[in-house]
Amino acid sequence: MHYQTLCKSTAAAAVAARRMRNIVGAVLGRDGWTWRAHEVKLLNTSAGDTVKIGDISYQLKTPRNPELVPVKHISLDSMPQTVSQHLRWIMQKDLLGQDIFLIGPPGPLRRSIAMQYLELTRREVEYVALSRDTTETDLKQRREIRSGTAFYIDQCAVRAATEGRILVLEGLEKAERNVLPVLNNLLENREMQLEDGRFLMSAERYDKLLQDHTKEELDSWKIVRVSEDFRVIALGLPVPKYKGNPLDPPLRSRFQARDVYYLPFKDQLELLYTAGPNVPAERVSQLLSLATTLCSQESSALGLPDFPIDHLPSALQVLNVFPMLSSQQLVQRLYPYQSMLGKEGRTAVEGVLSRFELLDGRRHPAPSAVVSVAPSTDNQGHADVTLRVADKDMSFQVPVGTKEPRPPNSSSSFISTASHAQLLAEMMQSHMVKDMCLIGAKGCGKSVIAREFAEMLGYSTEQVMLYQDMTARDLLQQRYTLPNGDTAWRASPLVTAAQEGKLLVLDGIHRVNLGTLAVLSRLLHDRELALYDGTRLLRWDRYQTLKEQLQLSDQQLQERSILPIHPSFRVLALAEPPVVGGSGASGQQWLNPELLTMFLYHTVQPLARAEEISLIQGLTPNVPAQSVEQLLLLTHSLRKTNDPTAQSLASSLSTRQLLRICRRLSVYPEESIAHAVNKACLSRFLPSLARASLQKNLADCSIQDSAVPGEHDHSCTVKDGVLTIGRVSAPIFNTSEKMKVPDVLFYDNAQHMMVMEDMLKDFLLGEHLLLVGNQGVGKNKIVDRFLHLLNRPREYLQLHRDTTVQTLTLQPSVRDGIIVYEDSPLVKAVKLGHILVIDEADKAPTNVTCILKTLVESGEMILADGRRIVSDSSEAMGRSTTIAMHPDFRMLVLANRPGFPFLGNDFFGALGDIFSCHAVDNPKPDAELAMLKRYGPDVPDATLQKLVAAFGELRSMADQGTITYPYSTREVVNIVKHLQKFPDEGLANVVRNVFDFDSYNKDMREVLIGALHKHGIPIGAKPTSVTLAKELPLPEVKMSGYWTTNQEGNAQRTLLCPTETRPIDIKGPVFLRVQGYPCDRQESRALSFSEEKAHWQIPMNEVNIICDVTTKDDMIYVATCNPVSLYAMKEHGDTIHCMELYDVFPRTISGVWQPCVTIAALGGPLDGQVVIHEEQSNTVLHLDVVTGAVRRLMLSPESEPSTSTPKTSTWWNNKKEAQAAHKMCCDFSHKNWLLFYKEDGNQLEVLDVLEGRVHSISLPINLKAVFLVAEDRWLLLESNTNKKFLLTKPMHMGAEDSGVCQLHTISEDTVTSGHGTSSGEVGLPQMLSCDQLPNENLSAALDQKIVSPNRLLADTGSYATIIVGFPDLMSPNEVYTYKRPVDLTEVNGGEGGGHMFYRGGLRSGPAKRSNCINQLSANQVVRALPPTQVPLKEVYPKDVTPPMSAAYLEVTDLNSKKLKYIPVPRATTVSPYTNWLSKVSDSDVLLAGLGSGGAVTVDMGGYVRLWETGLENLQRSLMEWRNMIGSEDGRPVQITIQRESGLDVTAPKHGKIDPENTPHVGGNQWAGGTGGRDTAGLGGKGGPYRLDAGHKVHQVSQAEKDAVPEAVLKAAREMGEKAFKERLKEIDMTQYDAEQYERFSKAVRRQVQSLRIILDSLQAKGKERQWLKNQALGDLDDAKIIDGLTGEKAIYKRRGELDPEPGSPQQKPKRLRVLVDVSGSMYRFNGVDGRLERSMEAVCMVMEALESYEHKFKYDIMGHSGDGYDIELVRTDKSPKNDKHRLKVLKTMHAHSQFCMSGDFTLEGTDASIKELAREEADERFVVVLSDANLERYGIRPERFARVLTSDPQVNAFAIFIGSLGDQAERLQKTLPAGRSFVAMDTKQIPQILQQIFTSTMLSNA
Repeated sequence: MHYQTLCKSTAAAAVAARRMRNIVGAVLGRDGWTWRAHEVKLLNTSAGDTVKIGDISYQLKTPRNPELVPVKHISLDSMPQTVSQHLRWIMQKDLLGQDIFLIGPPGPLRRSIAMQYLELTRREVEYVALSRDTTETDLKQRREIRSGTAFYIDQCAVRAATEGRILVLEGLEKAERNVLPVLNNLLENREMQLEDGRFLMSAERYDKLLQDHTKEELDSWKIVRVSEDFRVIALGLPVPKYKGNPLDPPLRSRFQARDVYYLPFKDQLELLYTAGPNVPAERVSQLLSLATTLCSQESSALGLPDFPIDHLPSALQVLNVFPMLSSQQLVQRLYPYQSMLGKEGRTAVEGVLSRFELLDGRRHPAPSAVVSVAPSTDNQGHADVTLRVADKDMSFQVPVGTKEPRPPNSSSSFISTASHAQLLAEMMQSHMVKDMCLIGAKGCGKSVIAREFAEMLGYSTEQVMLYQDMTARDLLQQRYTLPNGDTAWRASPLVTAAQEGKLLVLDGIHRVNLGTLAVLSRLLHDRELALYDGTRLLRWDRYQTLKEQLQLSDQQLQERSILPIHPSFRVLALAEPPVVGGSGASGQQWLNPELLTMFLYHTVQPLARAEEISLIQGLTPNVPAQSVEQLLLLTHSLRKTNDPTAQSLASSLSTRQLLRICRRLSVYPEESIAHAVNKACLSRFLPSLARASLQKNLADCSIQDSAVPGEHDHSCTVKDGVLTIGRVSAPIFNTSEKMKVPDVLFYDNAQHMMVMEDMLKDFLLGEHLLLVGNQGVGKNKIVDRFLHLLNRPREYLQLHRDTTVQTLTLQPSVRDGIIVYEDSPLVKAVKLGHILVIDEADKAPTNVTCILKTLVESGEMILADGRRIVSDSSEAMGRSTTIAMHPDFRMLVLANRPGFPFLGNDFFGALGDIFSCHAVDNPKPDAELAMLKRYGPDVPDATLQKLVAAFGELRSMADQGTITYPYSTREVVNIVKHLQKFPDEGLANVVRNVFDFDSYNKDMREVLIGALHKHGIPIGAKPTSVTLAKELPLPEVKMSGYWTTNQEGNAQRTLLCPTETRPIDIKGPVFLRVQGYPCDRQESRALSFSEEKAHWQIPMNEVNIICDVTTKDDMIYVATCNPVSLYAMKEHGDTIHCMELYDVFPRTISGVWQPCVTIAALGGPLDGQVVIHEEQSNTVLHLDVVTGAVRRLMLSPESEPSTSTPKTSTWWNNKKEAQAAHKMCCDFSHKNWLLFYKEDGNQLEVLDVLEGRVHSISLPINLKAVFLVAEDRWLLLESNTNKKFLLTKPMHMGAEDSGVCQLHTISEDTVTSGHGTSSGEVGLPQMLSCDQLPNENLSAALDQKIVSPNRLLADTGSYATIIVGFPDLMSPNEVYTYKRPVDLTEVNGGEGGGHMFYRGGLRSGPAKRSNCINQLSANQVVRALPPTQVPLKEVYPKDVTPPMSAAYLEVTDLNSKKLKYIPVPRATTVSPYTNWLSKVSDSDVLLAGLGSGGAVTVDMGGYVRLWETGLENLQRSLMEWRNMIGSEDGRPVQITIQRESGLDVTAPKHGKIDPENTPHVGGNQWAGGTGGRDTAGLGGKGGPYRLDAGHKVHQVSQAEKDAVPEAVLKAAREMGEKAFKERLKEIDMTQYDAEQYERFSKAVRRQVQSLRIILDSLQAKGKERQWLKNQALGDLDDAKIIDGLTGEKAIYKRRGELDPEPGSPQQKPKRLRVLVDVSGSMYRFNGVDGRLERSMEAVCMVMEALESYEHKFKYDIMGHSGDGYDIELVRTDKSPKNDKHRLKVLKTMHAHSQFCMSGDFTLEGTDASIKELAREEADERFVVVLSDANLERYGIRPERFARVLTSDPQVNAFAIFIGSLGDQAERLQKTLPAGRSFVAMDTKQIPQILQQIFTSTMLSNA
């Protein structure tokens, strides 16, 4: 018979047979084809029935409980030979009385063989499916309470032993280690001691005893006989190959094993031929060949799970009906290799498929839709389903539910798309034969499809949400108490569904432990189930057969606890795709061979874009179409990439989340998409790389954040019972439960209002909300305020580590022996329609919070006491066990952000897409400031601003990962509250309340103190550290002469000056790039108080030279001249804008040309615009700093560059300048006019910028200098004689009056002093004010009450000169002078200046800038002098060396008649072109006045410093500063206890004075006591005043305490040095080497520290202990409370280290490779930007941070250069262990890049590394490439590099480019994938970027 089936004499069959033999011959071994045939015969003899298998016979006995004998398991006519072999062997063992163990691959075959044997031999069966939850009570005896008394009920093992049944134990590898040894003695000696005192004894011994004793005696000794028919059949998997616990050796030795492998090929083939008679034989054998191949040893060596061969018959049934179905699709259902295997696995399977010609997916059409479902007429419980396949319709029958089927596509909530229709049609096919499982990512519509499927077939669904801790009991039966206190078992929904024929939806099959799911395998394979209370559920047909055979009624069978399973019952499981290649608990590869045998798998493919659009528009009809387009463009571009970061973003944008966004957009169409996407992805809290990736993708899809927040008000009002927040309104809720409505102190601020407006929108749309944020940002306040405004009562649940599913829903407790369940807040809220606030949701394990999913999604949830929550109130009518969900019920969940340092569970990751998410952030600075003002109305604004700024900085540091703790608003509010209550405590002390947590972490402390000091919070300063400059007296003021302006008719007649006006010629505009640099502004008064307020560095090149600085209001402009550029910054701003102008300036060809630039800042309406004037070429440019527009203004038509180029003036020939310079006077630039003249020229050019005109004034004299003393009066100096002229002009030069300007000479007369010298030779004025001193200042300066016009003048011979009456009074003007003892020009300039040694004698001519300004309001003249011109001996005491300073600010204060010299610190860097500098200014700084009073200096290194010089301002600031420090005087704190002494206060008096002054306490007598009454003293009552007689409790003063004795410090220092030297000696390292290494190590110490902190905390998180159940001590386990009542012991749970899941893969380390650039260019450009050293620091950081974590991270470091791309620096197995080895690595890098060939192997190196790492065994793989971005120079296209970076999805590759020439690196970054490439413009960022990569990827799931 076999032979014939195989050789159907067709050629094809012959080929197949041959091929088969080759394949299967290997599997079946030697005698595979030559087995003897065994027949199974039933012989009826007089001695009773006998079963004979082959030559072995067995005598049958009549069973006592026939209903326990298996039925319909065996079919004698078609039994395969192999099975007969197995049965014969079992019979042999049975006759020998041995217990057997059937071992083999997963699947129902072993169980079916055991059952067939039992059916043959008519034996009763006790079946137990073991799981990890099985305890010994489940096997031996369990207590139950009956009418108040606990009884022992025998369980399966005891029942089987006493009754002589066969105990079938399935799944031995699932049981926990020490459970099964309970059976050891029973197996070996058939003996067992029971809990109730009985003793089981083997039959032989018992019978022996019976010979001597009576049965009564044995009963009284409680001895029970074990039947001789008792046997144990164990079924298990071989463990090393499959997951599970290995067999305990003592247990293993008690069994006889038999390998039950899959049926041999020909048996299998016959089976399949019968299953699919219409299927061509060729195709059957192909399928079977495939299956056999995938079960072979080789395939499991590849890591492929076994193919579920046992499924093939059911697959062939489908093929039988649908012969056109493609085999590939069929295989995909049996073996979903696409979703469960990695890349190699998939290719391997596809290779096998094509080998057996099964890759026919394209040839065969798939069913495209379900056409109709109609109840079948002839077959009860079935329906005829018609599918459309290709063009024809096919009908077949499937089981249906009890309700009326609904025609397809008739539901309003289900929009059918082509792919879903096809999926449903395929599901119909599978439904014909078996249970199914749908695999799909979260939010892709699995639940919806399941619901639609059920409704089409008229099924009622029973949804069971699976969670990780679920036990087998939760799945099947739970215990409860009856009202009289008896214990009983309640069937779970799963069991009731099976009886009632529902569709059971198992949601989240990937979450639940596989050991628990195993209890269902018999239900899924055989439709049989044994429950804990002894009930058995049988398959419908078996139940019917049993009924007929035993002639029993349903009622009688039910009394014997046997129930049928409804024929229509089906299981539909939903799961997320397995994580391929993941290890550990998170990436559980749940789809193992065992599960493969349970279901047919269907994958829910993500929707195509068009389908998704139609779906969204169908469900949200009003949504703007363009928004949908953009959204889906973004989503699909994210889904398509193979970049894991983008993939994880795409999972936040699941279809469900998109629908939510669109529902919202359809109601609020004005909202921006970017906002919605950022909200859905919670982009605020993404790791920096993922955030960058998201922003880049948003930009690529041209989605901008259009709405600028804050343009509409965010106030909230309540009017007429309607609440309005911003633009959204909602009615206020009426509630009777007022006490549950939260009421909270809340200060409105714009940002929180925006969050609440957002929340309200979602709330009105019916969403449940999730608020995520750092600690202390006000999540609880916002929620409470929100509910308060809406007047909604709330229930509050706080989750924590130990929250369990039970505590979330019900709290069981025992009253009078009966279990009573208290509703948890969750159930109350559901019932009453309150708002449930769940706080700290991320602290509970995600497997617990998962149960919220069904509640949110479908509004259903099953409670522990059997009740269920349903959303549909009609279902709940009149059923006591259901709770209808109140329509007002909502959940608001609060969680901290995922990731470090909270280390909570990723609630957002697990459940984020079922809530509407809102990121709550600290308020923006202005909102925070406003809020703090409400908390501390009396705290000074300056203090609040400092706090806000400092905390803002700390938060941004936390975002970048520099510090780990995110400082929040809560901390600031606490500081402000303290300051409000105790205003005289200094800010510096109060902030310590927050920062003392960090006081022991040195690096952290330095960062914090740095940040606080930067914003001027003087933490650590003492009130005494005030370092103001010393004041010297000014000399007396002397009247030194008169100036007389000559009027008409005087000796010299007035000269008229002709003017002409012409429009200017404008060239341009050209638009230049305005670059913004961050301004690192440091407050200078952090540790001590001085005149300097703040300082920062301009980001300029070191060869650049500062040549002018000017200010306008609070803007500061600085010009540099090599190259020419302009920097603009605000006094308090945080950005510096820079425009580089070297492209616009006319350059010379010949020689070096030295431009010198001056700036004039224009006023309104031209604010923010400046005019720049180059003095030699007379170039005038007009710049707009905002837009970057540059226009050239041509003043005179003939001034072309050709004439204005200094021909051969090289700037080092120190002869007379080749050409005189042009000058610009800009005193009135804020009025938008400027005056230009040329030295020695005779023409003034007045430029009116607004009108665009130039007025030229011709003069009769040659000019030396011009001073604008007023808008219409200018002082001119003649060039050779220094004679002064006053030019008056009409106020407005219109074209109509060709305004004549008049020139008046000024004669200077001197007051002859007694010595006969005249002070008439007033030098050249350095400064002449263009406005007058206020009258009170004038009076103070001259010590006389005087009101008069005046001007303040300064020159080299005087500190200050006041000209009274000038320029308005024509009478002689008096000149008052504060004369200098020595003229500045005569002071020797040759020695000791700031950088004199650079200059030698190169001073060339007078400087171009006289650094002298006036502060008219403060009555001061300030000038910057070089140190040589300062009387240092008077300023500093003898023994003090003056500090090295660039210059001194000489402040002449005419109010206090004092003189101060303030040192300006030296520049940190000095330009090589120093002698060029000396022409710009005599000192190393430039000075300008500030609009706010005070001065600004810029030194030659580009350091900007702000100074406060005015006396009043300084005093006010000093007061504020001292308040911030607080007055901690050295006096000891006294503790006073006020006690009522009972004595009345008589009249106050001073009291007697004690001559000896001994201390007195109390007593109403002495003066100067403590604690008394009436007398003067301290701490008493009723005395007239406090009198301290100086009694100190021996107190050490604060200063002494702080000063630790020098000897101690010295000892500590020496100890440190000694230890250091010892360490060096140990590792054999010289002191010099140590210093060298320290240089690199120090630079990255902070990053190393923070990385190690994160690594440690992750390690700690990984070691977090888990609940161990079934313990004999610990906390009471709620689930076992009934077991506790009955008196069980193991009802506790405790925390412990969880052993890894048996068989779970070993934790593999992460694999990291750092590929550093050690090419020649690194060495060459190291001088420019230090790139090589930074790379060395980065390498040092990697080595130090990963030291001692080698078990977690295997890393190696390779170099690439022109010599090749595999230069080995660190090997994985030899990571450097100490500083010496690490230094050696760094030295190797340095040396290599010095001597290697040129060339670039970045691309090849990256490619090779990625390929190499992909081959290695690792948990995750990372490659970090450091390179300078010279790719283009070597002709490498960035696109190619991008392809390499993302070439292998298993390897995360990152590139860090060292910013190079121009914007090369930035262009690169645009083409490379986001989050994968970084550009370090400043090489200092390299270690930081590396740290970022670490924290956001490697550590995110370590």
